Order: sequence, then C-alpha cells, then structure tokens
Amino acid sequence: MIMEKFIITGGNPLSGSVRISGSKNAVLPILAASLLSSGVSIIHDVPKLLDVQVMKEVLEFLGCQVQWSGSVMTVDGAQVDSIEINDMLMRKMRASNLVMGPLLSRFGKVRISYPGGCAIGSRPMDLHLKGLIQMGAVIEEKFGFIDARAKNGRLNGAEICLDFPSVGATENLMMAATLAKGRTTISNSAKEPEIYDLQCFLNSMGAKISGAGTDLITIEGVDDLASTEYTVIPDRIEAGTFLIAGAITKSEIKVENVRVKHLDSLMFKLREMGLSLEEVENGVIINGKENLKPVDIKTMPYPGFPTDLQPQMMALLTLANGTSIVSENIFENRFKHVDELRRMGANIKAEGKLAIIKGVKGLSGAYVNTTDLRAGAALVLTGLAAQGATVVDEIYHIDRGYENFEQKLKKLGAKIIRVTTS
Repeated sequence: MIMEKFIITGGNPLSGSVRISGSKNAVLPILAASLLSSGVSIIHDVPKLLDVQVMKEVLEFLGCQVQWSGSVMTVDGAQVDSIEINDMLMRKMRASNLVMGPLLSRFGKVRISYPGGCAIGSRPMDLHLKGLIQMGAVIEEKFGFIDARAKNGRLNGAEICLDFPSVGATENLMMAATLAKGRTTISNSAKEPEIYDLQCFLNSMGAKISGAGTDLITIEGVDDLASTEYTVIPDRIEAGTFLIAGAITKSEIKVENVRVKHLDSLMFKLREMGLSLEEVENGVIINGKENLKPVDIKTMPYPGFPTDLQPQMMALLTLANGTSIVSENIFENRFKHVDELRRMGANIKAEGKLAIIKGVKGLSGAYVNTTDLRAGAALVLTGLAAQGATVVDEIYHIDRGYENFEQKLKKLGAKIIRVTTS
C-alpha cells in the first residue's frame, strides 16, 4: 500500500500571494445536482480533490458522461441508467449521499448505502429521510441500504421544518423538490454560502428557487431542467486556512479569489487577536505579528464560526499570549487533533465539547498523524510555525479537501515536501 506524508521544516516566514480554488463544499452538491437534467452541465473552477474525483466516479457509475479538463468539468446526464450506487463508492465520501435527492426526484426511485467520510462524529441521514417522506417518498432501511421510491413516480411539494439547520439535508431536499409537483418550503434551513451557490446553479438550469442564504427556502417544482454553464464560488475554508497560515507564521501574505463576506466570523476573531487584515479587490492581506491575544471560539452554523476552521484556529491559539477556550458545537469528535498538537508542545486540555488552550512561547516539530481533513490542515500549519522538522502522516485526508496544498505553500516560501512510501 502506497502511503504519503509531508515533511516540514518550520520556523520560516511566508510571503507572496496565493489563489484560492473553487469550493469543495459547493462543487460536490452542484455535481450531484447535474443528475437532475438530461442535458449538459459545464462547471468551472472545479478543484482537483480526492472527494471531487469520487463524485466523478459516482456520476460515471450512474451512467453520466463526464469530462474533466483542468478546472472545467462537463457532465452529460442523458444516459443515466442506474438508480443504485456501488457500496464501495458510497463509503469513500459522506457527500455521496447527495445523489439521493436528485435521483429520487428525476426517476422516482433510488437505492443507496450509508455513506462514509471523516470520522468526526455522527451525521445521521434522518433529517434527509424525514423531509423526503413528507414529500411522499416511501423509504425502507435494511441490510445497510436505503431504498426510496416516490408514490405515483413523482415527489410532491411539502412544508418541511428541519430539526437542525443541516447543510446536507437542506441541499438534498432542495434538489429533490426541484422536480417535485407543486411548492416546497424548507424552514430552519442551513444558510451557508454553498447553499446559495447551489440555488444559483439550479436556477441557471431552469429551477424556481428563492430564499437560499436565509432560514426559509421556497422551491416551485418544474417539469424538467436544461443544460447550463456555471462557475463555482471560491472555497472559504481554504481561504481561512491560508489566512491562519499567515498568522501562525507571523507573515504577510495575500489571499486572492476570496468572497470576504463569507469570512466575517473568522476575520472578526483574527482582528480580536490583534492581527491586521486589509481587504483589497478580490482578496485579503494578512500581516502576522508577535504577542497574539487569546480569544474564545464557539463553532456554530453559518454565519457563526465554522467548525471546518476550528482545528486550524486551535493551532493558532496554542501560540497566543494567554488562555483561550474553544467550544465545538457541531461535531462531537472534532478534537482528535488535540493529542497530536500536544506532541508538538501545545498545552491543551479537552473534555466533551470544550478545549482549554494555554498559549506557549514556541512549538517543536514531531511525528504526527492526520485523523481527518481539517485536523490535517491544522497540523501542517503547526508544523510551519514549529522549530525543527515535522512529519505529517496519512495526508490523503488533506488531499480530499485542499487542491495542491503543499505547492501553494511552497510558492509562499514554506519548506514542505511530499514523500511517498510503500
């Protein structure tokens, strides 16, 4: 088995600029949504990520003709001939469950297994299924599979109120409602920018959706959707990760291709720590400094502080001048990076949803293991700031969500190499 790791020589400042790729969390539901049409979807700014590759394989398994050249992916849904997804493909990625809504809406039936992904806590399908049942789906769960069919072959509009503003459930139900008969409303819906991007993509195909970005989304069902061409929004989590990279290395860098509004909660906290952030056309310049102030972080659904930036922010807080508290309110297992940060000299106590971080004067390189996507990014950032060499193992997690991560860091002056072993 081939394994890859990063070897990082820390303690070097960064400089220059980095361009942010298209959003992982936006492109995955958009690719799933292409299943709603028998036409051709041309999607721009598609990042080269393992998760995107898996979604491409899912679409091809279902019968789509897919071409991927550079950052442009073309999906032809005319020949979709399956409504059942290979179990092994489903297990590779959590977002594979996003094909459920589109397939059920277009074909009236679907069969999937329970999806995989990062082991950061339970992400149950019950919100997805409850909403689909309200739209007239008959669902049977057995032997690890979910079988769903629409009564009379087509879903019906419904008034759905989510128990929690789940991003995945909001996306799946939006897509399912697009071809349903009548009007669907989703209240207590997720407000993430990626939800709004999905709305824009679907509307470009001829859907009639409004309200994305608020807690009430309205979908007027249509009979079919057409071909389209669309550009994915920049990845706010990647942008946030590079801003934190500038902060943790006490460097000045420019992060380009950014929707600044999408980073409000992070930038507020970075400024609270005493960092200088300058908003420029299509980007942000961060200027790192000594003696960072401690801050408290509470992860919340958007527009609150994103859970996907919590590990990277914790890495930064290990070097703050005082004590910080991090409350993780989204996923129950998202402190797996704590033990690895401790290996590098961090002073962190974690119990339940809370982590108490007492800042230290410096960190030292160590051999650390990546446990999930964002934890892996946090360990890389810590390695950049630490003295000596850091080895970050099992970096396939990082490749799931960051396009050309080490190349972008190298361009900024980081001393980082990828090593392949068998």
